Formats: sequence, structure tokens, C-alpha cells
Amino acid sequence: MKNLFKTKVGRLRIIGFLEGVSLLVLVFIAVPMKHYFQNPSLSESLGPIHGAIFLLFLINTLSVGIEQNWKFRTTTWKIILACFIPFGTFYIDNKILSKL
Repeated sequence: MKNLFKTKVGRLRIIGFLEGVSLLVLVFIAVPMKHYFQNPSLSESLGPIHGAIFLLFLINTLSVGIEQNWKFRTTTWKIILACFIPFGTFYIDNKILSKL
């Protein structure tokens, strides 16, 4: 775990995990609470946090892509697309990022 903090790819993997977890909590817990139980408190507090992690993930993906000389059409766009799909960051971490 400590090795992940030493490299930019490792930090991207950690941010990807946090982004994926925050998206899942937002989609599967906070939004149903907001609409079915009329309790928007969790989505109001988690929404901005998820947005900040999302932007941090995008910025770090582009930064690592430039540093590692990734081809945009083969690697970078897949990683960026993954953050829009629930469970996508976990899949990309397993298929691409863990092998770097």
C-alpha cells in the first residue's frame, strides 16, 4: 500500500478507487434516499466531494498520460471514460493501471 503513494500511477489508482466508491455511494445510496425518502442531506454533502474527486481524477489522468507517453486513443480515453461508469474505475484499475 505504501508503494502506491510513491508513484504518480499509484496515486492515480488511489484517486480512482476513491472516485469509484464515491460514485457508487452517490448513485446507489444517496440518490435513492433523496428521491424515495425525501432526505437530500447525504446527496447534498457527498455531491461536491464526489465532484472534487472526479476533477482530481481527470487532472491526474491527463498528467500521468503525458508523463507516461500514453497514446490518447488507446489508453487515456479509456481511463477517462471509466470514471463516468459505475464500477468503471475498478475495472480500469484491474485491467490497465495495476499492470503499469
